[in-house]
Formats: sequence, structure tokens, C-alpha cells
Amino acid sequence: MPAVGVFALQGDVREHLHALSALGAEAFPVRRPGELDRCDALVLPGGESTTMAKLARTFELLEPLRERISGGMPTFGTCAGMILLADRIEGGTADQETIGGLDVTVRRNAFGRQVDSFEDDLEFAGLAEPVHAVFIRAPWVERTGPGVDVLASAQGHPVAVRQGHLLATSFHPEVDGDGRVHRIFLEMVAG
Repeated sequence: MPAVGVFALQGDVREHLHALSALGAEAFPVRRPGELDRCDALVLPGGESTTMAKLARTFELLEPLRERISGGMPTFGTCAGMILLADRIEGGTADQETIGGLDVTVRRNAFGRQVDSFEDDLEFAGLAEPVHAVFIRAPWVERTGPGVDVLASAQGHPVAVRQGHLLATSFHPEVDGDGRVHRIFLEMVAG
């Protein structure tokens, strides 16, 4: 049973903990470097990416996160978590930091403001049935590097990508109870 931490300083923590636990993972919140040390893998949830990065710095998690992720720890970012994993951001604040590691350029709030949130059924690589995707002030991927696989797209833009040990979605797979995207992540962790 893998030990999967969920970054818990801000964001959609409870839903990810529930989704991972339902699939048999040992899921726990990560707020401090000592908790990060227990992780076989990590989820960076949706939330507010600038706030999450600032809190990670304040709680002395930013550099340990960068070290673990660059060292190969399987990591799954959803919505703001995708932004945190991105090497490059468009539409961010001038001082916005990321954890990095994912060779993509992500546009923040690409689909619009909160009132523009929407749901869609997406074809997802490796899954026989579409994934019901919930987009809330969601980013999209503007550009991918050569080692990045696009797993799903919406409105002509990549919204789910994988690069080696990193998985990221623009949408929130933790809110619909489906579990298949989390299962893909846990298979990455086991693999």
C-alpha cells in the first residue's frame, strides 16, 4: 500500500484523501517537511496556486518539494497543482513561483473566471469510457516539451498530461467519485 501525501496547506485536500483511501492507498495530509519525508508519492490539489506556493515557502516545504519531485517522486497535480508543477506559467503574477518539473507552459484561469466554470466528458488516453471533468477557474496547457504526453484535451487545449513520474490535470477528478484518474496515478506509483 503506497503512502501518498496530499499537500494540505490550502486547496481541495479532503476530496483527494478520500479518493486515494477508497483505492487502498495510505493517504495523509502534508503540511511539514517531516510529513513529506513519509511520502512514496504526492498529490498537489486544486486551490489557489499563488497562495499555495507562498504557503509552501512559509512552511519551509518549497525546496523539499522541489528536491523530492526532481528526484523522481511520483506527483499528481490537479488544477492549481498543475500550475505548481509547470516549468512555465502565462497569466501569473510577476513574482509567482512554481515547484516545477513538468516541461509545460500553463495558462492560469485559461477557461475564464469562477462564473465560467463548466463540466465536460473527455476522452482520456488509456480509459475505455470518457472521464467526467469538472473545470473550476481552470488552467490549460499552452505548450508541451518533447517528453510530455497529452492524455486529454478540452476546447482544443491539453488538459491532462504525463511526463515520466508526473501527472497533471486542469480539472478536478477528485470531485465526481469516479476514481479512474487517481487509479492511473496509483499505478504510476506502483510501476
